[in-house]
Amino acid sequence: MAPKSKPKPSAAPAPAIAIEDLFTTLNRHIQRSEYEQAVKVADQVLSVAPGDEDAIRCKIVSQIKADNIDDALNTIVTFSKKYPLDFGFYKAYCLYRQNKLDEALESLKGLEKDPATMLLESQILFRQGTMDASVDIYQKLQKSKIESLEINLVAGLVSAGRASEVQGVMDAMRVKATSSFELAYNTACSLIERNKFSDAEQLLLSARRIGQEALMDENLADDEIEIELAPIAVQLAYVQQLLGNKQEAIASYTDLIKRNLPDESSNAVAINNLIALKGPKDITDGLKKLDRLIQKNSGDKSFQLVPSLELKLSPKQKESIYINRMLLLLHSNKIDQAREFGDALPQMFPHSVTPVLLQAAVFVRENKAGKAEELLGKHAEKFPEISKIVLLARAQIAAAAGHPQIASESLSKIPDIQHMPATVATLVSLKERSGDIDGANALFDSAITYWSNAMTEDNNLSVIMQEAAAFKLQHGQKEEALKLFEKLVKSHNNIQALVGLIQTAAYTDVEKAETYEKKLKPLPGLTFVDVNTLEKTSGAKHVENGPHLGTNNIEPNETKVCKDKAKKKRKRKPRYPKGFDPANPGPPPDPERWLPKRERSSYRPKRKDKRAAQIRGSQGAVAKEASNSNSGNTKSNQPSNAKGSSSSEAAVQPKPSSKSSRKKSRK
Repeated sequence: MAPKSKPKPSAAPAPAIAIEDLFTTLNRHIQRSEYEQAVKVADQVLSVAPGDEDAIRCKIVSQIKADNIDDALNTIVTFSKKYPLDFGFYKAYCLYRQNKLDEALESLKGLEKDPATMLLESQILFRQGTMDASVDIYQKLQKSKIESLEINLVAGLVSAGRASEVQGVMDAMRVKATSSFELAYNTACSLIERNKFSDAEQLLLSARRIGQEALMDENLADDEIEIELAPIAVQLAYVQQLLGNKQEAIASYTDLIKRNLPDESSNAVAINNLIALKGPKDITDGLKKLDRLIQKNSGDKSFQLVPSLELKLSPKQKESIYINRMLLLLHSNKIDQAREFGDALPQMFPHSVTPVLLQAAVFVRENKAGKAEELLGKHAEKFPEISKIVLLARAQIAAAAGHPQIASESLSKIPDIQHMPATVATLVSLKERSGDIDGANALFDSAITYWSNAMTEDNNLSVIMQEAAAFKLQHGQKEEALKLFEKLVKSHNNIQALVGLIQTAAYTDVEKAETYEKKLKPLPGLTFVDVNTLEKTSGAKHVENGPHLGTNNIEPNETKVCKDKAKKKRKRKPRYPKGFDPANPGPPPDPERWLPKRERSSYRPKRKDKRAAQIRGSQGAVAKEASNSNSGNTKSNQPSNAKGSSSSEAAVQPKPSSKSSRKKSRK
């Protein structure tokens, strides 16, 4: 019996690493920004101490720092089920990074309002476009010692349309615009909003210089510095565009696009601004560039930007890109694509009026003005707070389409411009086109009443009354026109109103016309006019470049002398060519010397030799045809009937040459 083999001794277990050493390693990886290694070490800690809260938090933060947002959310969900730990803040931040803003706000509701939570909430509100609420939270955090808070606060004020408050806030926080290149950039944006373009350009140049110095101190490479300063370069090109330096702006945008920097948001802004600057030029190239930024969602008819842009651009920037693509589709007459794209925009930007205007533009391009008017009318009723521009567009479309009633109805629904002279003139014209003269008169009366009671410096009462009186006079309402002219003369002492009053009173009250006629100043240079002689003439005739009123005192004889002098022309000696003797001019030149030869009377065209037969086919066939034609000549020369030859045969047969006819005559 074979002896049993002895069992091999098992390998000794590896000595367990102390949890303190694991935390030391974990801290070292985090300090070195080695987040992938930090996650692995955190898992080792959790294998030794499964419920360690610090290890779980380090793992979640490391996953977030490594941009593994999905893994971080899975970790939060997994450990929240096992242990009673609160990871609400981390969950809200992960949802914010995924652009799930409503869910992120919901996760913050039950948390304590500490500075970190308030800062995250303000950033979520900023991305949602509720700028005022975001700014309010930033202002509450001013007493907290949060790094770079002033940068976000200034950015929020600019985005909220409160650029005028930026300088006051910076003075209150005791910070200068040049304290960092980010703050200088945001402050320059506030100057742009206030139309101080030259100051903004100087501050942007300072921001670029400060940024280069600060980033070089951090030992960043040149390409990394260029990426960090790309937003400043784009904004400088935008300022050049606003200052009217279009060629410089185009060159700057084109250079930025060609470099294709990894900063997707700066590239997108440069592409959008370049397309807006060029307008309808290079439509195809513009559409190609925008189509790289926009993608259609599968399953529905909506669109969105590529993921790298969807999270970084503001709602205003996104809308600008979509609007430019829509305009390019209209310029290129791609109506079907424009209709599909325009139908998706109102759902994407429900609080903006521009998508509805673009939808109406598509209907107008399709010659469907009625549908455009209906669409704009419904939108104005649904959103009365932003209905002004919609009603103006509806009025313009209706007026161009020959619908004056709809146009006047749209303008009548805008109360704040109702009594402006331009609006009154437009409404009166529309009422007149539709035949509503009473409605036009009512508009004038309402405007006169409004401006009579208005206590403003730029009172337009005289302008309205002047036009109202002229309108009433034109439509036969002489008594009302006379009253308006008389009020104007008494209140404003207007010379035009005085002339209108005299002209109107001449129809109804001659004595009043003569009374007011005495107030007119005499014409300069006009001493006496014989009315009886003037009535016998056929009327004054307009003479171009004739004498003015100031020269009417010239005597008739003097006028005749002036006319005779004007008729005399200065005689000039003829100029002869060099070497020409006018006493011996020689033979006259040929009058046809400048005509082409074929147009001269002496031209004779060359005659073609019609005896040359056309050679076709083989040589033998030509000889046979020639013999047949020779034998047939004798028969053709002896016709049996003079009328027997048809016109077609006469057209085909060639005429004999002049030489053969002379030979026959000799015989």
